[in-house]
Amino acid sequence: MTSRVLLDALVPLIEDLSSEMPDTERYRRLLHTLRALFPSDATALLRLDGDTLVPLAIDGLSGDTLGRRFRVSEHPRFARILAREEPTRFAASSDLPDPYDGLVKGVSGHLEVHDCLGCPLVINGRAWGLLTLDALDPARFDGIDMASLQAFLSLAAATVSAAERMDTLAKTSEAERQRAEVYRQASGPRRREMIGSSEPHNRLLEEIAIVASSDLTVLIAGETGVGKELVASEIHALSPRADKPLVSLNCAALPDTLVESELFGHVRGAFSGASSDRRGKFELADGGTLFLDEVGELPLPVQAKLLRVLQNGQLQRIGSDSEHKVDVRLIAATNRDLAEEVREGRFRADLYHRLSVYPLVVPPLRERGRDVLLLAGFFLEENRSRLGLLSLRLAADAQAALLAYRWPGNVRELEHLIGRSALKALAAHRERPRILTLTAADLSLSGDAADTKDIAASAALPSPAPGADFRDAVTAYERTLILDALKRHGQNWASAARELGMDRANLNRLAKRLGLK
Repeated sequence: MTSRVLLDALVPLIEDLSSEMPDTERYRRLLHTLRALFPSDATALLRLDGDTLVPLAIDGLSGDTLGRRFRVSEHPRFARILAREEPTRFAASSDLPDPYDGLVKGVSGHLEVHDCLGCPLVINGRAWGLLTLDALDPARFDGIDMASLQAFLSLAAATVSAAERMDTLAKTSEAERQRAEVYRQASGPRRREMIGSSEPHNRLLEEIAIVASSDLTVLIAGETGVGKELVASEIHALSPRADKPLVSLNCAALPDTLVESELFGHVRGAFSGASSDRRGKFELADGGTLFLDEVGELPLPVQAKLLRVLQNGQLQRIGSDSEHKVDVRLIAATNRDLAEEVREGRFRADLYHRLSVYPLVVPPLRERGRDVLLLAGFFLEENRSRLGLLSLRLAADAQAALLAYRWPGNVRELEHLIGRSALKALAAHRERPRILTLTAADLSLSGDAADTKDIAASAALPSPAPGADFRDAVTAYERTLILDALKRHGQNWASAARELGMDRANLNRLAKRLGLK
């Protein structure tokens, strides 16, 4: 590669360093240039978060890859790449499993042998993440110019460093930076992140960020399975109380006779079986946050006592005359229409108004567009690890079925579907496969909850007719993706661009080239 060719390719990226743009677009341009300089079939940029690599951008890999989370301890190739300062190339004969086997776009069957190159990105002396290049030709990187690759890696490190620096500057106060640090420290392996890139999902994240910094009581509404408990956890993690406990109680999981004791505690002898003093959830959450799930199920007598605690922060254990002062931030959740419950006399109006100081509505999965594929990727990776597979992926018709389904059970239904389908599909093989592909038949989604017209249209996207020209197939795919995004967002080009992870100007140029404008 001549220095002139390298310079011509890098200059636009250098200019981008001083430009404001979404991180997704910045990283997309980075990978586009990488593939142009070093031809490959797939590239990815991943950030290291503890022991986990999080994909930030991909080019040539299945869309659900962005939702996957790769634990370095489970992927020896990634561990080897991160252990070296120089790029690492794996021989086609390497017996180390490749995390991307079965995820390269446009390839069916069990792809297990190809050329793989991994490049660590080091920023300020620490491993930030890595870039990966994969090729179907085992000899693709034989003649790669390592000096040029090192120059590109230096610019890549500068790009991600600039993106992080701009993100830091966007924080407007020291308090916000402290909360971000508390959130980072509080994020443990058992706590799930909120995955998605759709406009409704991003709006919810913005609302969470706004209310988290306050002590306002929050009422989270949404259908069953949308992730209300996850939203509550996110609010707590971003709040000044993040270093204090988050205590949860499912009000629908307890009989009426025990709810009051669970909330407020009791003293010895207060009732049959009360053999010792016991603190309730309010006292356990003192200084922190109490999350009441399915709050609409609370009995009316308990509602009155809950209102008193919210009003003055004082409670009495059952059987005691002593009062306890507590400092608790309350978050409640319900899948009921509490305003209607008030009208029907099943919920106290004064408690409803006390709970709904800051209402949040979690959007159902059917309104989140292609987020279903990102979430599916997350659950696929979880099950891949649990089942001990090299790769667990979705066939084209399975992706189409997921996009067309109406999801009455929302994210929880998707999680259970992926786990159940993977287990049943694996059991159907006489010999244990290394790569397991789930088809629409494996998912067995009910036709009553799916738009069969959408399934037929979507299924055609990734599977062009045999012998079709590659460029024509790609063009048709791009056109359909844009039209579908516009349809979901009421022909709003800005919203469609956000969902597709593109700059609006770039989307307009692409639309003109495709004849859509």
